[in-house]
This record gives sequence, structure tokens and C-alpha cells, in this order.
Amino acid sequence: MTAQDSGAKTPEEATNFLYPFIDSEEHDPQALLVDLAQSAQAKAAESTALRRSTLAASGELVESAGAELARRFAAGGRLFTFGNGGSSTDSATLAALFARPPVGDPLPAWCLTADQAILTALGNDVGFELVFARQLIARAKAGDIAVALSTSGSSADLTVALREAKRRGMYTIGFAGYDGGAFATSPDVDTCFIVRSQSVHRIQEAQALLGYQLWSSVHEKGAVVA
Repeated sequence: MTAQDSGAKTPEEATNFLYPFIDSEEHDPQALLVDLAQSAQAKAAESTALRRSTLAASGELVESAGAELARRFAAGGRLFTFGNGGSSTDSATLAALFARPPVGDPLPAWCLTADQAILTALGNDVGFELVFARQLIARAKAGDIAVALSTSGSSADLTVALREAKRRGMYTIGFAGYDGGAFATSPDVDTCFIVRSQSVHRIQEAQALLGYQLWSSVHEKGAVVA
């Protein structure tokens, strides 16, 4: 029986770098607590530094995108967000921020991952790559806004949806990590926010802050529903 068959960890396990103390031979509870605290502090410091550098690099993009969103909302535009996995929950949070803001007027925003019946029906009937594009065909119009959140920036269902959004005259925004993936060079993405990190966790944390800054920019510009 191999180590993999028995469920035993191997020294080369890919996730060891995230929590090195898990395989530690340390049996002193106090020492383990120190390791845990140091690990959390290191991750927090890394996250803070990345968010600061990302905001600094994206400030002008946030302002220009915020101005375009405010203009489109004022003209009757609506916001549609979407993503996969953890990015689907981030897209839901972003849509809720616009639709149910802590301050200011609510703006029309929907997350396309919210309806399980629609997602499973489309995935089963026409294919998973079309689960967001088909919703945009049914619901969106010229003047609306499409926001795709991804860590890779290359997910097929997102790139297909952004292509459809662009074809329909929507303003398209992509959130990506790493080097931006397909979003970074796509003619279907009007604005691409890139979080330059190799960590999915840190990418999504920084993207969440970028989303808030985008909403804040729209709010400061006095966006109203037409």
C-alpha cells in the first residue's frame, strides 16, 4: 500500500507550504500555539501588503470604471456579476453591495450564480460553458454592466459570457489574479483588475477590497437609478 492509498501525507504534499506546522513533530502545545500565531500573522501581513500594492496599482482604473458605472446606472443600466467557486460567493457579495448598500441609494444589481435551478438547468441542457452567457441573453441589454470574477482570468464560462456581454453593448469588467490570464488581453474586457499574486486566498482577499473600492467610487459619484 502506498502513502497515497493509506491517506498518509508525503513530504512533497502540495499544500504543506500553507500550514507547515501540521506535519511538525512538535508536541509542546505552547510551541504549537506560537507556530499558529506566527502563521496567521504572516498571512495577514502578506494580505495587507498585497491589498495595498493592488489598490495603488489600480487606483486610476477604479476611478475610470466607477465613472462609467455611475454614468450607466444614471442612464438605466443594470449590473450583473458572476464567477465560479469562491469567486461565485465574491460575485454575490459584490452584487449585494450595490443592491443593498450600507449607505446611499440601492442600485439594480444581480448575481447570476444565485439561482440553482437556472444554473443546473443550463448546465444540463446546453453545457456549463453557457450558464452565464445564456442568462445575459435572456436578461441583459445594451447599457448594462457585466462583472466577471476569477482567480485565473481564463475560465471558459466567464470568457464566453464576457464575449456575449460585449456583443450586446454592455460595459465589461474582469477581476483576475496571477498575470490576468485571458482577461488581460481580451477585446471583450473593457477594464481588467489584476491582483498579481500566486495565492488564490490572497487574490480573492484583494479582489474583495477592489470590489468595495469600485462600489465606493460609484457611490461618491452620486450614481442614481434612472
